[in-house]
Amino acid sequence: MVLAQTVLPGSDPVPISGQAMAAVLVVLVLLVAVSWLLRRGTLVRRSKQAVTVETAVALGDRRSLVIVAVEGRRLLVGLTPGQISLVTELQPPFASALEASVEKGAPS
Repeated sequence: MVLAQTVLPGSDPVPISGQAMAAVLVVLVLLVAVSWLLRRGTLVRRSKQAVTVETAVALGDRRSLVIVAVEGRRLLVGLTPGQISLVTELQPPFASALEASVEKGAPS
């Protein structure tokens, strides 16, 4: 394969060596591989979110009730445009409570 080179008057053409061409190709392949791994999420560990919203119910006029899970606790929170209020702490879901009682050896 012959590459066309532009030669300016009064300058000597500098040929690209095979080793330099191979180095450029290796760098390009590495860039493509790293970008692919980043998009898949396998290169960077994704941690669990500290706060998750389980459900939200709109009450109208920009007011809502939201169940959030934080560090193993479930909280019912009231939201208004100017305030966030803790309504109550909820028990774990039925399935989780049942699993916990089975693990402790309690009869079901």
